[in-house]
Amino acid sequence: MGKGGNQGEGATEREAPMPTFSWEEIQKHTLRTDKWLVIDRKVYNITKWSSRHPGGQRVIGHYAGEDATDAFLAFHRDLDFVRKFMKPLLIGELAPEEPSQDHGKNSQITEDFRALRKAAEDMNLFKSNHLFFLLLLAHIIVMESIAWFIIFYFGNGWIPTIITAFVLATSQAQAGWLQHDYGHLSVFKKSAWNHVVHKFIIGHLKGASANWWNHRHFQHHAKPNIFNKDPDVNMLHLLVLGESQPIEYGKKKLKYLPYNHQHEYFFLIGPPMLIPTYFQYQIITTMIRRRDWVDLAWAVSYYARFFITYVPFYGILGAVVFLNFIRFLESHWFVWVTQMNHLVMEIDHEPYRDWFSSQLVATCNVEQSFFNDWFSGHLNFQIEHHLFPTMPRHNFHKVAPLVKSLCAKHGIKYQEKPLLRAMLDIIRCLKKSGELWLDAYLHK
Repeated sequence: MGKGGNQGEGATEREAPMPTFSWEEIQKHTLRTDKWLVIDRKVYNITKWSSRHPGGQRVIGHYAGEDATDAFLAFHRDLDFVRKFMKPLLIGELAPEEPSQDHGKNSQITEDFRALRKAAEDMNLFKSNHLFFLLLLAHIIVMESIAWFIIFYFGNGWIPTIITAFVLATSQAQAGWLQHDYGHLSVFKKSAWNHVVHKFIIGHLKGASANWWNHRHFQHHAKPNIFNKDPDVNMLHLLVLGESQPIEYGKKKLKYLPYNHQHEYFFLIGPPMLIPTYFQYQIITTMIRRRDWVDLAWAVSYYARFFITYVPFYGILGAVVFLNFIRFLESHWFVWVTQMNHLVMEIDHEPYRDWFSSQLVATCNVEQSFFNDWFSGHLNFQIEHHLFPTMPRHNFHKVAPLVKSLCAKHGIKYQEKPLLRAMLDIIRCLKKSGELWLDAYLHK
């Protein structure tokens, strides 16, 4: 266990020395009912706190037994406020002879990345341009208004309906990128203001749940492309990803679907169905199961607004079909943009890398242009976004040269592609994983 120091004479008037722990001891506490982690060489027992953690208990639990310093800095905007909650959780510190990094992580990369982050702070790259985000919100509201006007003026014929559906799908996609900004606390300095606007955008403009998004998305950021930790690579046996999973499935003779054809049936179960079926079902059931009545009220306000607006033109059944067609279109947009940065990268079990390296192997960029920035909500700068989740997206291009320089220094690959190639790579990687599965299934 911990090792207390020798207090010596007169120590009764001094504060008792803090217990010290080895990494070996800390890494024994990684259970759901017993979790410790390290931040700035201080050891915290987060077992009871994790269930109250605003980002969800899973995301903080993913760092049990590890150094979570860089993740802590990445996710929290108001550090002084957050540290008030940490004081009661403090149980000791790392023993002096212990390295600051666990599992042999690269301490030089970590030190250089923290210097890079400090440089970005000194350049005011975490300061947002409020007019930028106001204009994004305005152009979403304008599209919503144009959509209603098209149906009001031209009627509910096939052509006006299809045009309106594409306009609304565009507004929904853009609202998705904007709620992402507020969800990551990248707009206002005060977290509470970000939370309020986040609930409005994701709830009233999209009919989804802020808490559902937070608990799911932060896990993805904490451990991107890590099986059993990143929910975005939990494919429910519909797809096999990366190189290790297909071989594991093949050796075990697991064949839930013909995975050697997954690059073909992906077009049927991926882009068309993610938002209209899986996300929609998961969001509603999660809000009800967790009794998240605030988020549910925001979501109900979205559905009420939509049906009040379009039932007079289409009737109830027609409005339901119209809504799902819009989500069908949006789902294609969402899947291609979000997967072109991740699905094509390394996907595996926990390798225990430093923060910088773990984000670089799991993300890649798409070339910058005005269209690419708008189309992807600046997630074409996925590398910079993952390294600095609270950085306003309009500053990603400014920090990118610093990130490239650090990658070059340590021989880490910084991947950037044209938009079309990035999308085609999704199909290529699915085909490759499917072939690995088939080979293992038949011959191993």
